[in-house]
Amino acid sequence: MEKIARSLAGLHLPRYQDLPQMGLYLEQTATYINEALAPLENVHLTSSMVSNYVKHDLIASPKKKLYSRQQIAELVFIAVSKNVLSLADLREALKLQRSSYDTETAYNYMVDELENVLAYVFGFKGKLTDVGHEHGEYKTMLRNVIMTVSYKVYLDKYFAQFTSQEEE
Repeated sequence: MEKIARSLAGLHLPRYQDLPQMGLYLEQTATYINEALAPLENVHLTSSMVSNYVKHDLIASPKKKLYSRQQIAELVFIAVSKNVLSLADLREALKLQRSSYDTETAYNYMVDELENVLAYVFGFKGKLTDVGHEHGEYKTMLRNVIMTVSYKVYLDKYFAQFTSQEEE
């Protein structure tokens, strides 16, 4: 259990202002997001996935083949949530976010909440911190998504560790 917890100790995801200001090409976008989310292990995006999210209108089309900071923020949310939400539910979650908060506010809240809940699930702290000032429909939905994601990350890491011990 200690080894599982150590894999996420000190996790710090980039905040909106830390995301690339200059646009990134498709492959660069996928690589950037995968590197940022690497500690979560089974959370990743491929270039094909990103293209499909554009095709299905989850995110805006890139301008001159470059993905903006806003699109990268939305793709981080998609990458984190895609293992627990259907494509239709991802679309609704993004629609709710866009009607509730600007991308910077929503993204920063999402990464704060993800770090908060992961620290709780992995036993780094005894209770959840109250993140943000408001508690509307969007924040309730997001916390529930993040809780589900966090427990899935925990279970994925647990079973991977369990399987590797059996093979030894």
